[in-house]
Amino acid sequence: MDFRLSEEQEALRESVRDFAREVVAPAIAEHYEQHTFPYEIIRQMGKMGLFGLPFAEEHGGMGGDYFALCLALEELARVDSSVAITLEAAVSLGAMPIYRFGTDEQKARWLPKLLSGEALAGFGLTEPGTGSDAGGTQTRAVLEGDEWVINGSKAFITNSGTDITSLVTVTAVTGTRPDGSKELSTIIVPSGTPGFTVAPGYSKVGWTASDTHELTFDDCRVPAANLLGERGRGFAQFLRILDEGRIAIAALAVGLAQGCVDESIKYAKERQAFGQPIGAYQAIQFKIADMEMKAHTARLAYYDAAARMLAGEPFKRQAAIAKLHASTIAVDNAREATQIHGGYGFMNEYPVARFWRDSKILEIGEGTSEVQRMVIARDLGM
Repeated sequence: MDFRLSEEQEALRESVRDFAREVVAPAIAEHYEQHTFPYEIIRQMGKMGLFGLPFAEEHGGMGGDYFALCLALEELARVDSSVAITLEAAVSLGAMPIYRFGTDEQKARWLPKLLSGEALAGFGLTEPGTGSDAGGTQTRAVLEGDEWVINGSKAFITNSGTDITSLVTVTAVTGTRPDGSKELSTIIVPSGTPGFTVAPGYSKVGWTASDTHELTFDDCRVPAANLLGERGRGFAQFLRILDEGRIAIAALAVGLAQGCVDESIKYAKERQAFGQPIGAYQAIQFKIADMEMKAHTARLAYYDAAARMLAGEPFKRQAAIAKLHASTIAVDNAREATQIHGGYGFMNEYPVARFWRDSKILEIGEGTSEVQRMVIARDLGM
């Protein structure tokens, strides 16, 4: 098994790395502190084709694959996670459901702008009272004539309230199955639809330059044709989307973990203590060596999961392992990088302070660490 990148993959990685260092790094701290969305950075990412990476050219994509997206996410998160999660959510949760399950008409209407980065989309799954327990969904959609009437609310939805958000795909109860369980379906709700309200953005600990809102639907009416995929298949659809998304989140987590290594090496060479750089002391060297070890092994985990997915092999367990391991070591590395920086690590002017605040959500979003362990255990037959 060879995990070395091809020339094309390496070229993509280097171009995104340069963009992250030259464009994102100088601008993102101000956005982070002011809790503003970096529209100018997103526009440039669109021109680079990043939002279209894993999509076919016939739909306006770049003709790449999911692994290409992961490489881009890792390099962006190496500098900033708000920008990285904006891309991840826009592709994995925004455009991918339409690409995977949409009709030709839905694809033609929505994908061109989503894949060019001119527009963003969100995926409304989580609710104020239901997170990991998606079966507890309370949002309901009733078919009245040729319209779906939606009532309910969603929480923590990324890319749902920007000036360029074009739609949110929501999961809703659309009926009852013969066994008495809920029938879940997914429905496209365009931005600006009457009855669809986007609450003010959350005050967040991290990812403060990304867009996150609570959504409410009050007799929100959309055409029956906005049903995404087969009625009653919403649960299966979002499980597929989440399995893929966990690989992407793992890549993002690896990027953050590697960024912690980068910043720690830089600081350890510059900071003097007792007459020499702190990097000369074995205690600091061992910390950084352990951080690099963790980032490297987590990278191999998401490489493996992505390879299995692209080969058409089962990858649910490997995706959960990659997401669980990468998010854990991201938190570990952020903590150690902050410790290496000492008091400066607690100052927002240093990137590691941002990394520390951004890392924790990686153990929660797109399936908590506890859910990943459940997935792994069940896949092992337990």
